[in-house]
Amino acid sequence: MLWTEKYRPRFLEDIIGQEPVIGHLSSFAKTSSVPHMMLTGQHGTGKTSAIDCFARRLYGENWQMNTSLFQTADLFLQGKNYLEQDERYSHLYRKQESLIANFKYIVKSYAALRPLDADFKLMIFEDAHTLTRDAQQALRRIMERTSPTCRFVLTTTNPSAILPAIASRCLPLFFAPIDSTLMMSHLAAIREKEFSGHRTHSCDEDYLELIVQTSRGDLRRAIMLLQLAMQSGTRVDLAAITQSETGTITAAAIAAVRKGDLRMAIRELESLMIDYGLSGSEVLLKVRAIAHREYNHPKYAIALADADARIGHCNNEFIQIGSLLTEFKEVFP
Repeated sequence: MLWTEKYRPRFLEDIIGQEPVIGHLSSFAKTSSVPHMMLTGQHGTGKTSAIDCFARRLYGENWQMNTSLFQTADLFLQGKNYLEQDERYSHLYRKQESLIANFKYIVKSYAALRPLDADFKLMIFEDAHTLTRDAQQALRRIMERTSPTCRFVLTTTNPSAILPAIASRCLPLFFAPIDSTLMMSHLAAIREKEFSGHRTHSCDEDYLELIVQTSRGDLRRAIMLLQLAMQSGTRVDLAAITQSETGTITAAAIAAVRKGDLRMAIRELESLMIDYGLSGSEVLLKVRAIAHREYNHPKYAIALADADARIGHCNNEFIQIGSLLTEFKEVFP
């Protein structure tokens, strides 16, 4: 069994590192006064788990009956084939209609279902940034018509991709990267539970700290790396495991800046947000890793810190990424 599922939080109090957000959700559940919400933050910070725990607190044993989950990334990546094969949607799927038409019909059908022993139900859209513009326009109209009986919850790593007409209707809740100290203690607790308190050579304190640094605030990734290391019994090469296609694209973007091709560099990093679903903060982390390894210079660190601060204050991610690369171009010899 995957440890990410085994140690998945079941109650709001089990979620670590997100006290402000959990405070809001607990208050909403207590009063049954729930707004539309948009949960933002990088992967592995607890967005989906928080909504599941919130639904349990709000509805009790009927939480699954009053919750409709739409995995939009799968839908818009696989298209109509996904709707045809998924048993949740196959009975509503209309083969002759377009993907957008099917999306509107299915969401409307679920929104029309009466909640069970409650005033409203939750309509959850995971990875909402993958919704096309047409899909978001359709969703906006559905939100307007069904607000008395439905509350819409969007989770995303890229809030800039959400239309202002939808974002303005939602309460934004930001899930920060998990603090290193909290993550360290959480991983240590899992290690003790799995191995009855006996420390193994592959997962001493130094290696746990390395996992934390590699995960960069992503608790789900940290738990996966911990499971891999402890079950293999060896110190796995974390750098090799975490090397990805997105890292290659980032390196190509930095190389383009060095050559003076700023337009190409911006296009490469924007593709990470558009095609790969990364948030602006996640792109900054990848840029930081490349810059620190290959072009270690104080001015790069300052430029990255300034960009991170601007993005953290909800400024447009695409503009800030372009601004960062412009600063990099001025620094390169």
